[in-house]
Amino acid sequence: MESAQLVILAGLVIGLIYGAVGLLSGFCLMSSMRGFLAEGDGRLVRSYALAIAVAIAASQVLAGSGAVDLGKSIYLQQSFSAPVLFLGGLLFGYGMVLSNGCGSRALVLLGRGNLRSFVVVIVLAIAAQMTLKGLVAPARIALVQASQTTVNTNSLPSLLAALGPSEALSRAIAAAVIVVALILFAFAHPTFRRSPGQIAAGVIVGVLVASGWFVTGYLGADDFNPVLVTSLTFVAPLADALQYAMLSTGLTLNFGIATVAGVFAGSLVTALATGRFKLEGYSSPRHMLRSGSGAALMGIGGVMAFGCSIGQGLTGVSTLALGSFVALAGILLGTTAGLRGVLRVQPLAMA
Repeated sequence: MESAQLVILAGLVIGLIYGAVGLLSGFCLMSSMRGFLAEGDGRLVRSYALAIAVAIAASQVLAGSGAVDLGKSIYLQQSFSAPVLFLGGLLFGYGMVLSNGCGSRALVLLGRGNLRSFVVVIVLAIAAQMTLKGLVAPARIALVQASQTTVNTNSLPSLLAALGPSEALSRAIAAAVIVVALILFAFAHPTFRRSPGQIAAGVIVGVLVASGWFVTGYLGADDFNPVLVTSLTFVAPLADALQYAMLSTGLTLNFGIATVAGVFAGSLVTALATGRFKLEGYSSPRHMLRSGSGAALMGIGGVMAFGCSIGQGLTGVSTLALGSFVALAGILLGTTAGLRGVLRVQPLAMA
């Protein structure tokens, strides 16, 4: 089997596992933040924190051993625009609240029969494609060109290395400090410690992120037919998947498209096997408008931020890229604004 075919097959398998785990555990940053800020339930946010810790630890081991060159990913660029990354994160986070979940969560819920998620997935994909290559692209490019900077230190390890330690030691220190802090945060919560399903979800999702790096960066390392070094992310891949579904002739399958298909299939099979499949729709036209608006914000913001709550929040952060932390900060702030404060998204019954 050629490396490109192996990457696509592996992407499908990773997506299948993520879809099943996402459905069974409810893994989702928006749900995590809502539980943590509004409902007093911190289990999901600690599952997300554990996933980040595992993703960082495993990904940095791969990078440190030389198995994968994370520097070839989009996250570790020497030139980037911190303002655009942050603004994109804000838009994505707020849109996530409007749509009641991110792109990956919408895919998982679509597999369970949630037709609201079909609208979210389609609108998000269209908005993302418009921002990548369509009508919104010139404005995005102009913003980036006006605000981007070129830096010598684009990650936490390189920042530490500039102070004196070797690259290997800097990588180990940066990864260890963040991983230990996140694990302590996760397991300091007694209820989380008694939630094996949430613990397993965090570990599995973190491993899936590292697996994506291994698949594209190691198995896909073919000098004659190289593939993009990437891992789990759901904004550009949703746009690519929609385009492929419409215009497959002349287009090529890739890791992202295979992952999108896998997530939907994994959720669908799991929902049918566990009796969770149930068709659901919108409660009102206003509900649909809110959901679609949030999806559009996620599509635009996700492209500006170079990723979503998974693509930057887990995959990007696993590289320890400074830009990924900026984007994640924007996502968290945008989500918080949608859940609390003057910009809080009101429940439909109260709107």
